[in-house]
Amino acid sequence: MGKVYLIGAGPGAADLITVRGARILGMADVVLHDALVEPGMLEHAPQARKIAVGKRCGQRSSAQHFINKQILDAAREHALVVRLKGGDPMLFGRADEEIRALEVAGIDYEIVPGITAALASAATLRRPLTLRGVARSVAFATHSRAPGSDETRERVNADSLVYYMGRDSAVTIARQLIDAGRSPRTPVAIVEAATTERERTLTLTLDEMAHGRAQPWLDPSQPSLLMIGDAFAPREAVGIGEAMDTASHARPGTLPALQFAA
Repeated sequence: MGKVYLIGAGPGAADLITVRGARILGMADVVLHDALVEPGMLEHAPQARKIAVGKRCGQRSSAQHFINKQILDAAREHALVVRLKGGDPMLFGRADEEIRALEVAGIDYEIVPGITAALASAATLRRPLTLRGVARSVAFATHSRAPGSDETRERVNADSLVYYMGRDSAVTIARQLIDAGRSPRTPVAIVEAATTERERTLTLTLDEMAHGRAQPWLDPSQPSLLMIGDAFAPREAVGIGEAMDTASHARPGTLPALQFAA
């Protein structure tokens, strides 16, 4: 039996993978990689056999049970197997299903974290996800639902909201957030293909997104993130000095919260 490494490739750019991730890729016999992994990332493993097992929304892709089988088969034939996932394996990456398969088969594994797209997109926008006096909590969410789920309303509640895989549901997300009490004037930033040469950004309001203003701009072939909240307003509109004054009078002992929602 070989050993399997679940490695986070990061948000896109080949040099944003961790040093540990790049080192292990350089020793891999086989690399099973997502569709969102940039070709340049695979150059870290010139010696390895590459197997594309990507899952892309709305397109033909490998079923998860078949991906699991391919990982197990590779581990039975090779000493070092890498399962390379975009972003971080533990965030919306179906890592649990692959981990369970490895544990049932008795195959040793290790998880190497990566930079998730929300952090890279915040850096691209030069807007922090948290901002004293403005945004003290962050939620990472996806509008995707499991088959058979009857959830139809948004229940995510945080100052800054980051939606993964939300491109096709952008209008619905915006309308539901407004219905739930969010101001229609809430700033929205959309980042496509973060950190790659194809990177683009769009800024608008929640009301404009609810009316479909973002749809003609969005490229269905590119991954995108919806970032919603006052922290993403133009810098002069945020009122940094005022925000810091407000924060200085905050209740002692309160800390920003980080939430993850699916």
